[in-house]
Amino acid sequence: MIRKTLALAALAAIATAGAAEARDQIRIVGSSTVYPFATTVAENFGKTTNFKTPVIESTGSGGGLKLFCAGVGTEHPDITNASRRIKKSEVETCAKNGVTDITEVKIGFDGIVLANGKAAPQFDLTKGQIFQALAKEVPVDGKWVANPNKKWSDIDASLSSEEIEVLGPPPTSGTRDAFVELVMEEGCLELPACADLKKSDKAMFKQKFAAMREDGAFIEAGENDNLIVQKLEANPAALGIFGFSYLDQNGDKIQGSKVEGIAPTFEAIASGDYKVSRPLFFYIKDAHIGTIPGIKEYVAEFTSDKAWGPEGYLADKGLIPLPDDMRADMAKQAAELAPLSM
Repeated sequence: MIRKTLALAALAAIATAGAAEARDQIRIVGSSTVYPFATTVAENFGKTTNFKTPVIESTGSGGGLKLFCAGVGTEHPDITNASRRIKKSEVETCAKNGVTDITEVKIGFDGIVLANGKAAPQFDLTKGQIFQALAKEVPVDGKWVANPNKKWSDIDASLSSEEIEVLGPPPTSGTRDAFVELVMEEGCLELPACADLKKSDKAMFKQKFAAMREDGAFIEAGENDNLIVQKLEANPAALGIFGFSYLDQNGDKIQGSKVEGIAPTFEAIASGDYKVSRPLFFYIKDAHIGTIPGIKEYVAEFTSDKAWGPEGYLADKGLIPLPDDMRADMAKQAAELAPLSM
């Protein structure tokens, strides 16, 4: 039995070594929001070094972390992008599967926007109004009922008389997680019934603000944010939810809605005036360094001032840079492959 086990282990080692030789490109998965930034870095990296251009797949933050945490070996991705921080439960899943050495790199900030086609008027919404448009249930006369609001004007007579139609990300998306936290939860709390529920039953409160409509007013449009942009151009009455970079790159077709009176601009997000913003990350599987060529060099390219600095090429793509001191600390942390600390 011992000999058989050793033989199987030897075969596994040979198979792993063969797979390592077979894969000479970095494999990256994860957030659709970070995808355009990572793709830009990868293209520059491929052009300016002797390494192959990394292969990047947009799977959503949750989907990417699931793939990343599945194990160590060339069949698993080397880096995952995320538009939210890794969860404790995901770190535990990684550890169970042998992914114990992880380096976290915060790359900058991004705003979450609600945008529509330029052929229609610009929206100006409060978080409370957005909650009342998109929540599965809302309080009416002190009772929680299925959302009765069909048109924006049903929420407030000053709003558009168009029917509510919002295209947004699926539950696997970090953008969805952040939108629920930054808009739906805060919007719910603008209503007295929500504030009372939070005091009396926190679990039920979370259930109410996190559940999105399923009657067609909110449409899960997948992880392809470019597809949402195309749909908004075709139907200006609809709104779409995605990261600021997609608005920035398609400003000739779509416009961002004001939230609490502030439009989603680069300056407003960087200053903190636009309140619907979050940090962006990528995570490195340190065990793959030395096996998959170019990982450290790719990270060095991403964390160089020419890429993620205030005048870097990622700022041209809509990335809001980290403050100078934070950026310097993060570049050092990335170069040294500092272990993840929750």
